[in-house]
Amino acid sequence: MRQENRPPPPRRSRLTRRGRLALFLATLVGLGTAVLIPLVPGEEAPEKPRQLLIPEGWRAPQVYAAIDRELKLPAGSAQAAAAKTALPLPAEAKGNPEGYLFPATYPVNSQSTPATLLTYMVETANKKLATKAVADGGKAHGMTPYQTATLASIIEAEADTRVDMGKVARVVHNRLAKSMPLQMDSTINYALKRATVDTKLSETKIDNPFNTYERQGLPPTPIDSPGLDAMAAAVAPPPGDWLYFVTVKAGDTRFSKTYEEHKRHVAEFNRLRSASKKT
Repeated sequence: MRQENRPPPPRRSRLTRRGRLALFLATLVGLGTAVLIPLVPGEEAPEKPRQLLIPEGWRAPQVYAAIDRELKLPAGSAQAAAAKTALPLPAEAKGNPEGYLFPATYPVNSQSTPATLLTYMVETANKKLATKAVADGGKAHGMTPYQTATLASIIEAEADTRVDMGKVARVVHNRLAKSMPLQMDSTINYALKRATVDTKLSETKIDNPFNTYERQGLPPTPIDSPGLDAMAAAVAPPPGDWLYFVTVKAGDTRFSKTYEEHKRHVAEFNRLRSASKKT
């Protein structure tokens, strides 16, 4: 919702842990003494993979930059690879991997390239979107997997906590059902390629396909990399008649049915914010 109504939440890094493979070359001799078995002359020790962590909520440029850093490549290498690689994206994506660079911990070794890592991420996103719960839930709401990823990306950006994700999803579904514009500042920030606490009234009137104040429906693409929690919330939100929400303070998001109630919560948010600026 509008930034004077709620500040963007601090990013959470709920990372998916992957098991680590360890190789032990030892044998027990005598009374439990461990003796290392030497490698055969000329035989190389197996390479230990490094780990590339992609947090939930990152946008594609952040993922590209992380890949470039990890592989020690010139800036822009991963982005160029994304444009040249035939990634397994849905047709709706039109070659844009935004929203499909699934947040997780990925193994990296000397054979890794931007293309292999990006492909791995997209394949992982496809698998998560194809799980029975997510796929069936999306169909029940009349959404394609791509639309599910798009909605989940908004939830990822807007929800202050994981507990809030379901209610944020319900607000979006309720607004879509009533043909109300979503009015999400997260999409404005995406359009302007930034992350900020404040959104000006003039910015809510920009001519941009990601301006969900002026345009109804979901934005044309996802706006970040949503995790599985956000995907689950997108397809299975709790029942409720909320149409508005505002994070009054960290950990305290208020959901409202009426605009009058919402305005009272916004007034409290503004009061707390003004007080914090004076201290």
